[in-house]
Amino acid sequence: MIDARVKYRHVQCFLEVSRRRSVVKAATALSITQPAVSKTLKELEDILEVRLLERSRRGVVLTQFGEVFQHYAAASLAALKQGLDSVAQARVSGESYLDVGVLPSVAASIVPEAVRQFQSEKIGTTLSLVTGPNTLLLSRLRMGELDLVVGRLADPKQMAGLSFQHLYSERVSFAVRAGHPLLGLPAAEQMARLPDYPVLFPTKEAIIRPYVERLMIAHSITVLPNRIETISNAFGRTFTLETDAVWIISSGVVSRDVEAGVLQELPLETTETTGPVGLTTRADIAPTPALLLFLSAIKSAAEAGAVKL
Repeated sequence: MIDARVKYRHVQCFLEVSRRRSVVKAATALSITQPAVSKTLKELEDILEVRLLERSRRGVVLTQFGEVFQHYAAASLAALKQGLDSVAQARVSGESYLDVGVLPSVAASIVPEAVRQFQSEKIGTTLSLVTGPNTLLLSRLRMGELDLVVGRLADPKQMAGLSFQHLYSERVSFAVRAGHPLLGLPAAEQMARLPDYPVLFPTKEAIIRPYVERLMIAHSITVLPNRIETISNAFGRTFTLETDAVWIISSGVVSRDVEAGVLQELPLETTETTGPVGLTTRADIAPTPALLLFLSAIKSAAEAGAVKL
């Protein structure tokens, strides 16, 4: 039996803080004060008689009890949201929405073709596509704000309660403008000269970051004096075309520009940066007909060769 003292605001507040790892950021997102957030969390911990959160220099972290409660609380909130959405959709003559999170590399490659196939079915479902770091998208999926995430496979801890279907594997590219000085050097020297140029580097939130860092270490590169960290594809493309920058990015993001000759890839060995890309869904929620149709469209787009592996 559910303790009647546990209210929706308790669960919502806890999940927002656990997702953002910050009381301040959670208060902003919920449009309430920081003391109100702290009070609500204290009420929930008093009801459960356990400590759910601890504060550290890196922000708020979950205790073991917090990890357990987050799993079930997120599932409950997602199920409630699905129920409310179903009722709301039924009231507007069957109109429905499908919320999909996509990594930028996927958004630039297989998603356009998948959307075209999906829309050709004319099932009356509105697609809502959002991009962002893989960790944020998975967090929103777990909270029930997204129905699907198309992106790289995350580490086991982040995949708790989620299901992953592999589509293809993708590596990291080192993209430059045509005529870049490094293109005239032997491949063996290109990596060694990398610190001499501006480098667009994946941010800490980017899922390819650990792959790139390991590659740098393997080539004894510990410092990039002109490093710019970004996950903006629009900025990355423009800056790379207009300067001597080297853009370290998932190959799917630049594949079309490379094929068109707008950008070129440095012929570096990046096999070790290869990682699986696929479809991540909630393991505890049955897919809707619209989601099943979109999953099929994504798989078809990948199999048809929309992605250059």
